[in-house]
Amino acid sequence: MEYLGLSGAQENSAAVAGAPPDGELFDAYSRAVTAVVDRVAPSVVKIEVAERRGRNRREARGGGSGFVFTPDGFLITNSHVVHEAASIGVTLADGSRYPAVLIGEDPDTDIAVIRIDASDLRAVTLGDSRRLRPGQLVVAIGNPYGFHATVTAGVVSATSRTLRSYAGRLIDDVIQTDAALNPGNSGGPLADSRGEVIGVNTATILQAQGLCFAIAINTAKYIAGRLMRDGSVRRSYIGVQAQIASLRRVIARFHDLPAETGALVVGIEPGSPAQRAGLREGDVIVRVAGALVDGIDALHRVLTEERTGEEVTTEIVRGTEKIILKIVPELRPPQ
Repeated sequence: MEYLGLSGAQENSAAVAGAPPDGELFDAYSRAVTAVVDRVAPSVVKIEVAERRGRNRREARGGGSGFVFTPDGFLITNSHVVHEAASIGVTLADGSRYPAVLIGEDPDTDIAVIRIDASDLRAVTLGDSRRLRPGQLVVAIGNPYGFHATVTAGVVSATSRTLRSYAGRLIDDVIQTDAALNPGNSGGPLADSRGEVIGVNTATILQAQGLCFAIAINTAKYIAGRLMRDGSVRRSYIGVQAQIASLRRVIARFHDLPAETGALVVGIEPGSPAQRAGLREGDVIVRVAGALVDGIDALHRVLTEERTGEEVTTEIVRGTEKIILKIVPELRPPQ
């Protein structure tokens, strides 16, 4: 009796029956990327800086990228792009050039705000970086090595990474992506498939492939707001490194917590207020001074300069138990 079966190629063909042809998939991907570029690229700027270095204050030139934050000329970039700049120049997407002034910078999160004397600019639309999931399509636009408006695409490789800033502080809740970044991309936007900016490109790991990082936009827009208001960001600190973490639903409900996430303590500085108060690695901070802490940004927001020296009630989840600690934040020492 002759056996009638499918060949390997036929089996593969049958397995993907009904799936769109590869050409259609690539066309859809291309349309998604170009739609993001059409929406975001008009807001991306090239930044050129002149610095004074050395004993003779010799002028050195560098630069990076940025993007329009508000229509009246406020731009976001990286702190390390404009740090100690003697002068700052900005080139818009249409080729027009402006001098810029530094409004403020925060080396601890590598975010800076500069401003140009222009109006009716096309500002980006900001997304919500907390909604990101690994595998999502992202597009980076910037000026690597001075090549204006260069586009790269990739995916979100991971969220809630920790990255050490050039000032020495650990930046929490960083986005890892494989969208190619190079020197000059720093300060440019990382956008999702809707064309909403969800990160500020900041760093790559040298001699590595596809290891690139962006500051989460939720962090960036909070810091930018403080810089626009005060020109700097002063913080109290309790001495922890933390990342966003999920709580088991049954635990959140049992303790009547309105959110199922908190700030997971992954490190504690020796001699810090947190260590003195009895905080431990693995604890999840859920409230500070009555304010809900559902992630890193919420913890940063509550640890303001005004909290310095003030005993604050801190609620944590340790295992399945909710514990209340009294912590006295201190003004964070310079790095």
